[in-house]
Amino acid sequence: MSLEGSCHCGAVKFEVDGALAEVTDCNCSICRRYGALWAYFSPKQVRFTAAGATDIYMWNQRLIEFHRCKVCGSVTHWRAALPGHDRMAVNARMMLPEVLAKARVRRFDGADTWQELN
Repeated sequence: MSLEGSCHCGAVKFEVDGALAEVTDCNCSICRRYGALWAYFSPKQVRFTAAGATDIYMWNQRLIEFHRCKVCGSVTHWRAALPGHDRMAVNARMMLPEVLAKARVRRFDGADTWQELN
């Protein structure tokens, strides 16, 4: 199965090998501001068609690179800043609504307890 997504203007597009069974709604200080629903995959499963079309934002300990489209500003994904990590996330809100509607939403307390809320 293959999933597709893109930013608002279409400058950043991605394709994921896999299904979308679950997404994470995190309430940490940055995720709640982005309004993202994160779908986690191995970087080996994700392909981008517009390399270099994103700006990167990093904060605090600079462990995660948050990518956003240089044109429209949509937050598209994050990657670990340190090499060797086999997990990244794409913003499932960049996918078609009917694809996203089938996924279970996992609420995660990244602001305080670092535990699942539901």
